[in-house]
Amino acid sequence: MSNPLSKDVQKHAAAEHALRFLTPGEVVGVGSGSTVGFFIAALSKRAVDFPKAVSSSERSSGLLRSAGIQVLDLNDAGPIGVYVDGADEVDPNLALIKGGGGALTREKIIAQASRRFVCIVDESKQVPVLGTFPLPVEVIPMARSLVARELAAIGATVIERAGFVTDNGNVILDAARLRITDPLALEAQINQWPGVVTVGLFARRRPDVLLVAGPGGVAETVV
Repeated sequence: MSNPLSKDVQKHAAAEHALRFLTPGEVVGVGSGSTVGFFIAALSKRAVDFPKAVSSSERSSGLLRSAGIQVLDLNDAGPIGVYVDGADEVDPNLALIKGGGGALTREKIIAQASRRFVCIVDESKQVPVLGTFPLPVEVIPMARSLVARELAAIGATVIERAGFVTDNGNVILDAARLRITDPLALEAQINQWPGVVTVGLFARRRPDVLLVAGPGGVAETVV
């Protein structure tokens, strides 16, 4: 059984490493999740160099403001230099599953708006094939049953995330038991279904840099 403390140490190492890819004075794109929490803590120590950010979740926005970093609306920020975010799974081709925290739509928007996407994970997130982690799909509420049937038709076991509403006012369906061998095709397929806001597959917009933290340090893959 893994030691939670050692995993936190790994996440902290990946977060600190990500600072190397930032350019002082540029607006920073900031994702969400536990690993990003460590990144925000690291960023707070450099708030003079990085005073402005855009954020993918209300929780991250609150942490950034508490650190003295101004949070901008993406529409006012213009193109973003670097976006830093975590992932729930990463395959060997750097396709991702994201959305365990429910911020997948805003994460995908900021990733697309950024010149460079730096993904920070601990080694437990690396998998040979995506799908062990349930695939999140953000859905407009009236389409919940429709999209659930579509997901079941492709072999998923579907569970609505109980008591959860996204920052956009929508629901999340978690699609389990999928073996995602062609993430690009599945992303395109699910995104075409009426009522889907977005699916938590990041195959079209993959990270440009992957930082994987393990007991031996941080391994860096640059595309």
